Amino acid sequence: MNCRGCGSELGIVLIDIGHSAISNDLIQESDLTGPQTRYPLKVMTCATCSFTQLSESLERDALFTSDYVYYSSFSQTWLKHSQVFSEKMISRFALTDTELVLEVASNDGYLLQYFKESGVQVLGIEPAENVAQAAIQKGVPTISEFFGLALAKKLSSEGICPKLMVANNVLAHVPDIHDFVSGFSEILHPNGVITFEFPHLSNLLLENQFDTIYHEHFSYLSFEALEPIFSKYSLEIFDVERLLTHGGSLRLYVGFLGEHALNQDAISTVISLESEWNPLDEAIRKTFQDRSRQVKYDLLEELLGLKKEAKRVVGYGAAAKGNTLLNYAGINSDLIDYVVDLNPAKQGKYLPGSLIQVVGIEHLELFPPDVVLILPWNLSAEIHTHLKHLLSDRTKYFVAIPKVSYLS
Repeated sequence: MNCRGCGSELGIVLIDIGHSAISNDLIQESDLTGPQTRYPLKVMTCATCSFTQLSESLERDALFTSDYVYYSSFSQTWLKHSQVFSEKMISRFALTDTELVLEVASNDGYLLQYFKESGVQVLGIEPAENVAQAAIQKGVPTISEFFGLALAKKLSSEGICPKLMVANNVLAHVPDIHDFVSGFSEILHPNGVITFEFPHLSNLLLENQFDTIYHEHFSYLSFEALEPIFSKYSLEIFDVERLLTHGGSLRLYVGFLGEHALNQDAISTVISLESEWNPLDEAIRKTFQDRSRQVKYDLLEELLGLKKEAKRVVGYGAAAKGNTLLNYAGINSDLIDYVVDLNPAKQGKYLPGSLIQVVGIEHLELFPPDVVLILPWNLSAEIHTHLKHLLSDRTKYFVAIPKVSYLS
């Protein structure tokens, strides 16, 4: 396989998680007896440009289907993040009602709704038809297509020229990153701005976040690997922020070369961090694989011990990262009775691989747990606070990333 960043041959394995089912491909009850297809989850790093990616990429149409089950609006933490972001962008770039904000992978309108409320023109692009329809019902204009150079040219020919383009947590989901980035260069206003947010590879390594590796994430991104790709399309990163979201993310501010003043201090800080947590460092790679394997052993030991004590253990949050964890550890309904999720599109289905049933929150009252494993650990504070008001004071809560640990 060749690197999707620079085309060089790939030879360095960052981590091998084995074979796993597609994380967001939940199973209908009628399909429980059928075969489940599992695909390799091996992450490679390019020795030439450090671009980090899956060894094998599935077709995007198989991953982002018309019944895609991820809706951003079910997380209050993420909604608040989006509202604060919209206010900051409107202020920083003096956006008015004559200018357009275009979001790529706009999901259910979770973010653009705040720009719209402020009077700024908005347009979303969301390939999952059912999710796009949810945005349209909120009054957020949305095109249900995959974004790339062809769509950008079509929109540009129709006079669409956004002053701000937003791409939050989508860059990792793109199989052809060159086609994707060139689309931004094609349509962006001459002195416009693009913001990209994505989980930072350095944090993945530092905090042992191996569960964020799944088939929908084609790439694991860094400033260093992205800089030459942007440059190829006359774009440059002029500012960068480190965020707490998704366990540690970067927000890149990108514009055409020379159009914006560089924040050299912020850029240097990120480059220094990436130098310290470099996937090309053999010791870093070995430590990452060893720590990930230890989580598997510790989680199995903890769950087996709880079952021996006749404790009812349930999961909370049918998140994609949770499916990577459960599949990697070989956990099923023998160890976890059920998983609660607030999203009705997931309820009544079964997690891929583990075949643990996903249920509504009322299940917690009908079959109260002794212990709750919070699978979306990045939202553990929000979830922990919410559940403490619903469950017994004796209920315990724990996470598995970066290591198996109970919440106080």
